[in-house]
Amino acid sequence: MKRIFTVLLLASLVLVSCKKEYSKEIVVEKLAETSSSWNGDALPSYAIGKPKVTVLKITIPPKTKLKWHKHLVINSGILLKGALKVVDEAGEELFLNEGDVIVELVNTYHYGINEQDVPAEIVVFYSGTVGVPITVLKDDSTHEGH
Repeated sequence: MKRIFTVLLLASLVLVSCKKEYSKEIVVEKLAETSSSWNGDALPSYAIGKPKVTVLKITIPPKTKLKWHKHLVINSGILLKGALKVVDEAGEELFLNEGDVIVELVNTYHYGINEQDVPAEIVVFYSGTVGVPITVLKDDSTHEGH
């Protein structure tokens, strides 16, 4: 009986020590605030028209390069998993790791590439206007995603 009590006591101590304590305070952490994209280009003025907000979660498989494209609207994102390299027309590069924030280029062709062995997941927030595509491929076709 004493041995069972000892085992239960040790098990409860382990469980108590594993319990994670969380702060009861609300924490606000500013991840980005800027008037320019990641390469320093000034962001354009917002378009006049009916606003349209689009939020996409994009998963890029390992060893995959996106097509050259540009965005016609202001957008930003946060890399949830993996790593990603973004390259613009001038050859400037931005390296993103998990948790990094990006303020994307507007009206400048660029591409992203996942050079890692695991998928990259990014959530991107587009602040656009109804009737204006969020992405244009370099071959001039448009679509709603990357």
